[in-house]
Order: sequence, then C-alpha cells, then structure tokens
Amino acid sequence: MLKQYETVFILTPVLSDAQMKEAVAKYRDLILANEGRIVYEEDWGLKKLAYPIQKKSTGFYHLIGFMADPEFIAKLELQYRRDERVIRFLTFAMDKHAIAYAERRNNSVKEEIPVKEEKPAPKVIKPELEDDIELDEED
Repeated sequence: MLKQYETVFILTPVLSDAQMKEAVAKYRDLILANEGRIVYEEDWGLKKLAYPIQKKSTGFYHLIGFMADPEFIAKLELQYRRDERVIRFLTFAMDKHAIAYAERRNNSVKEEIPVKEEKPAPKVIKPELEDDIELDEED
C-alpha cells in the first residue's frame, strides 16, 4: 500500500547549477524507479541556513512530495547519507491533515492571482508658508 511522504533535502552550495539539477534528478528518478509517484515538487533555491553545517552557511533546498511503499524510505535515506552533495535531509509520512494542507498550498500556488492595477496616489499639495503671515501675539 502506498503512503504519501514529503522529503526535503539541502544540497551543498558549492555545486554548479547543472550539478544541483543532476542531484535532484537522481532522487526524482530513484522515487520513480521504485514504483513511487511524485505528487508535487518545489525548488526553494539557495537559502541561508539557521546554523553552519560543514562550515557552510547556505544550501540549495528542494522539496518533493511523493507516494511510495513504506519500505522504500530506508533506501531513499541510505542514498541521502551516501551522497556527499546532501548536507541535510528530512523525510516524513503525511497524515490526512498534512495531505489536505499540502493540496491547498499547491493549489494556491498554481492559481494565478490577478494583479490589480494601482491608481496613482493623488498628489498632496502642501501649502508653503509665506513670510508675510502675521501672527497675533497676546501680551
């Protein structure tokens, strides 16, 4: 029986763009080769880490939501541990609430929100103070 999972992994920032895409493709292909099905995928790009890992302060984040057999997760995480390009990873099984949230999040991302044309703000004309204004002084 297939369960739904999400996996997030952080790749080392010293990779070129092509090397990063190749690493992501490796894990995508691994999921598909083991009779998994990718539900969604997000590339979060280069982000600052909360704390240095292996003397690096940034990393390429990538998220994959997929359906797979529970025995497959051990194989996936073993590949993460063996790959020197991966500096951190997290894989978790999603319950029905997490699945519903992920579907809402992905649907809201896919729908384009119409951009409202902003009207230019009306110009505020400030009256200039004139030198010849007399002030009433009370003695």
